[in-house]
Amino acid sequence: MEIIYVSIFFTYSDWAKRKKIVMALLCIVIFVAAVAGITMGAFHTHHDRSMFVGILCVVFNVVMYASPLTVMRRVIRTRSVKYMPFFLSLANLMNGIVWLIYALIKIDAYIVIPNALGTISGLVQMVLYAAFYKSTPREEEEVKKTQEVQLSGI
Repeated sequence: MEIIYVSIFFTYSDWAKRKKIVMALLCIVIFVAAVAGITMGAFHTHHDRSMFVGILCVVFNVVMYASPLTVMRRVIRTRSVKYMPFFLSLANLMNGIVWLIYALIKIDAYIVIPNALGTISGLVQMVLYAAFYKSTPREEEEVKKTQEVQLSGI
């Protein structure tokens, strides 16, 4: 799915953005190759290799769930959910819940920890959305205010 999105974006973007895409993909390939090389070279048992890659995945999962923290801070400061899309926040919450349930069934701490944090993060986003939804100005209201200001100067 991501390759389709990147391909479409690449096709319709200008040269500067294409260069950024190629550099990002190159960095990803280098990173994955480095992880594979370190895993195969430094760790010799299946247990050690899976532990190394598993911990790395837990770290990236926590970073993924923590990424909306800057947006949540902006929502609290501006008292507006303009910069926090509802469906993205809902998907974040549902993803955390589903993986948390799976981890609790399997009793796997390496899946429970990041997804419990993700569920908490998603719940906080939903609470913020509910708290600040009514105080967020709507686009129509902003357009009317702009038009009124422009007309009042005539």
